[in-house]
Amino acid sequence: MGSEMVMVDEVSFPTEIIINTNKPLALIGHGITDIEIHFLQIKYNAIGIYLEKEVVNHLVNWKGKKENELSEDDTFFDALVSVEKFFRVVVIKEIKGSQYGVQLESAVRDRLAAIDKYEEKEEEALEKLTEFFQTKYFHKASVITFHFPTSSPTAEISFVTQGKEEVKMKVENGNVVEMIQKWYLGGTRAVSPTTVKSLAHKFGELLSN
Repeated sequence: MGSEMVMVDEVSFPTEIIINTNKPLALIGHGITDIEIHFLQIKYNAIGIYLEKEVVNHLVNWKGKKENELSEDDTFFDALVSVEKFFRVVVIKEIKGSQYGVQLESAVRDRLAAIDKYEEKEEEALEKLTEFFQTKYFHKASVITFHFPTSSPTAEISFVTQGKEEVKMKVENGNVVEMIQKWYLGGTRAVSPTTVKSLAHKFGELLSN
């Protein structure tokens, strides 16, 4: 973990992390998931998006684009799917893990169905994903991580909460993996508009150089 920290709604995120290799991933974007009920904002999770530092080399088509152009360009966020990334999701409001699992499963299924890629293998992979979260309880400050290596079309997911050991699973269906990424990196269709805005702002700076 990096020594410097960034605060996202009172949740601290290291500015750099190192996963399985010695190549550090940088905190490029962050935000929250929330809903508004009767003018009251309810915050669920804080999110940190980590990407390889050379990511701008994959984005030459968007050089010179401004934040507002990037935030509304879904093809830009599609391009981010091809690089190594790590999502760190920290719980703000306690919920059952099954609620999170159902939200994720529904979003992935709907995205796959829309492009006619929801088949039996995808259904099986999603069932394993929802089962993983089914028995968990998301206490405040619990951490869910998603690692998407470039070496294979997989998602390595972990969950850790106070007083319990970290548990992990791997999703190996490429179509499901892609749509898990797009739940957070889906541009105008992403679950966290604040995260999309943060990414667009940072990349607007990086691509202006």
